[in-house]
Amino acid sequence: MRAWGMTDVGLKRHENQDTYAFETFGAPDTVVAVVCDGMGGVNGGQLASSLAVSTFMEELHARAHVDMTEEQVREMESLCVRQANGAVYARSLEGEEYHGMGTTLVSAIVSPDAAIVCNVGDSRAYHIGKNGITRVTRDHSVVESLIESGNITPEEARTHPNRNLITRALGPDKDIECDLFTIPFARGDSLLLCSDGLIVTAEDREILENVRAEADGERALARLMQLAIDRGAPDNVTIVLIRNEEEVERQDG
Repeated sequence: MRAWGMTDVGLKRHENQDTYAFETFGAPDTVVAVVCDGMGGVNGGQLASSLAVSTFMEELHARAHVDMTEEQVREMESLCVRQANGAVYARSLEGEEYHGMGTTLVSAIVSPDAAIVCNVGDSRAYHIGKNGITRVTRDHSVVESLIESGNITPEEARTHPNRNLITRALGPDKDIECDLFTIPFARGDSLLLCSDGLIVTAEDREILENVRAEADGERALARLMQLAIDRGAPDNVTIVLIRNEEEVERQDG
């Protein structure tokens, strides 16, 4: 199991309000990762995303133990997200400049057999396997609701005037509901977490093509980042890639 991460302020923003973290966790074959995209003023968005990431990771370290069942991991991840929400919400009450600040969050705890993914907002997780690319998460956004109701198409959503409006985030409310997903994760599979800065510039098939084009994860992320920049990168762009790498056969002699 290997992981890589990359972030860029983009071409239109003056501050990068995205924050991410990843690490090998517990056993060497388990990776935890989290991506947050902040919102709420010049200072609030960056504070919200960084506080959410640090709280999530701290809570995970405090609660994780060996031999956890899948259901225990799901419950722990959900609890860590709720604790991150509480931390952002509490900080937002400390000063007028932070009032209403918030952040999206997408996280994953990935073992060689399964990936447990959690999300709030419109940062996404994609599973890339032998059958192609599949979006794991569902956006909590205005345009996602419009797509589901049949009022607009996914293509129209990419340029919709309300594409940046989300319906759920960490921070604005004391309590939060997150979505949890468990997916199989086989040898050779990848999981990609990203902020919406990538989504508005790259189509799903292009994400698939660029991840598959490079055996090295760092170069795969660099290709995706360059694609976003070439297309104007109107927002911060953050990408984390986790790979369940194929075992390399060795021959003696």
